[in-house]
Amino acid sequence: MIAYHDREWGVPVHDERTLFEFLILEGAQAGLSWETILRKRDAYRKAFDGFDPQRVAGYGERESARLLADAGIVRNRAKIAAAIGNAQAFLRVRADFTSFDEYVWQFVGGKPVVRRRRSQSDVPAVTPLAEKLSTDLRERGFKFVGPTIVYSFMQAVGLANDHLTRCFRFAELSEAGK
Repeated sequence: MIAYHDREWGVPVHDERTLFEFLILEGAQAGLSWETILRKRDAYRKAFDGFDPQRVAGYGERESARLLADAGIVRNRAKIAAAIGNAQAFLRVRADFTSFDEYVWQFVGGKPVVRRRRSQSDVPAVTPLAEKLSTDLRERGFKFVGPTIVYSFMQAVGLANDHLTRCFRFAELSEAGK
C-alpha cells in the first residue's frame, strides 16, 4: 500500500488503458478492501487482456465463464458482467469524445481538483462532482459506478488530489497540476 500511495495514487492519468484499468478495479473493489484488489491486480491484468477495452468489450459467454473460474480475481458474476459492459460503454464514450481521457477530464476542467485536507477525517467518501460524474457514467451505460466508487476512481487517477497537506505527495502533485 505504501508503494502504491507513493508512486501511483493521485498521479494524473491520461493513458486510456490505465483509466480503464482503474475503472474496472474500483468497481471490483466494491465491498472489499483496496488492498485485496491491489494484491489481485496482476491477475486482473492477465485475466482482462491487459485491460484492453476493445478486447474486453468483445467478451462473450466463454470469456465470462473463464473469468468466473479464475481464482486470481474476484469471482462475482455481476462485477464481471459490469466489467464487460463497461468496456462497451468505454468504447462508446471514446466514439463520442475522441477519448475516454478527454471525457473524464472535462469534469475537472482538464486539471486536478486540489483540496487541502489536513486529516483523514477531512476526506469525504463522495463529493458533488463525483455524484455528477457517477450520474453521467450510469446514463452512458456504466455499472458499478456509484458516487463512492467514482470518487475513489477520481482520487486514484489524479482527478482529485486528496493527499493530506502534510504528505510529501500533496506538494508534488499540486505543482504538477498547475
